Amino acid sequence: MEANCLSENKEFKAHEYVLADMLELLQIDVGLESSPTTGMDMNCSKNVLRKQRNWEKRLAAKKMKRKAEKQRRKKNQTMEKDTLQLSKRVIKAITRERLAEAKLSGPRLCVDLSMADCMSHKELSRLAGQIRRLYGSNRKALCPFHLYLTEFQPDSLLYTECLRMNDGFHEYAVGVGSSFRMEMTEQSWLDLFPVEDVIYLTPDAEKALETVDDETVYILGGLVDESIQKKMTYSRALEAGVHTARLPIEEHMVRRPNAKNFHSKILAINQVFEILLVYRETGSWEKALPVGVPAGKGYMLATETTAAAAEVKPICVS
Repeated sequence: MEANCLSENKEFKAHEYVLADMLELLQIDVGLESSPTTGMDMNCSKNVLRKQRNWEKRLAAKKMKRKAEKQRRKKNQTMEKDTLQLSKRVIKAITRERLAEAKLSGPRLCVDLSMADCMSHKELSRLAGQIRRLYGSNRKALCPFHLYLTEFQPDSLLYTECLRMNDGFHEYAVGVGSSFRMEMTEQSWLDLFPVEDVIYLTPDAEKALETVDDETVYILGGLVDESIQKKMTYSRALEAGVHTARLPIEEHMVRRPNAKNFHSKILAINQVFEILLVYRETGSWEKALPVGVPAGKGYMLATETTAAAAEVKPICVS
């Protein structure tokens, strides 16, 4: 019995050794097979980390670039705003100087509003708009006039329309006599200026205006061009016994052919004023008249007809 047990023990141990050797071989093979896979995983992890770091660097660089661009734009906007504000101050200062000089020594222009009662509500509204444009043009002019609104009644419909249509009108209406606003008065221009210094500009005058000088007071009748009342401004000037003149449209312009054969020399007060401003700056009626005479009035410069004729090619008949 003991011999059999010893024999069985030896065989069992021998099997254990064999199994142990097989397991050791298996562990070695497993280790050899698994090692390349672990290396690939490590390499893949390194690549992913490297790409992630690069991506983070690029993202950070973009953020910095956007921040710098935002700061640059903000700085430029601040500089532009400061420059614009400075320019506005400079322009206002120059405008005040020019208008102050015009008040002291420049030509005077008066809009005669004594005929306001002869116009309809619609015509008064149009006149208020023309006064606004006239005032704006004078402020921008290199050689401005000293402006007056005479017989301008504060309780009139025209005054109400000026307040309604012109932003800030009440501000420069209050500042009567200041160097950078129109002077507004209930008085007549006959009470303000000597008759011998006045020229009343009216399209019905026989004599053409030759020049614009600083010693003369120019009067514009406050009538809109829609008014059907003929020669009202001319009659007003004759009653006052003052000199009259018309713009030299006939002397420097010719009639433009049109289907309706319409030709009119009646202009709005702001159009007449634009012509006077440009003439005072340039000394040329050829440059001044086209600024205020619209093509719809049926007139063009005489030089334009010469140029048009020169462009016509002769027809050769064979």
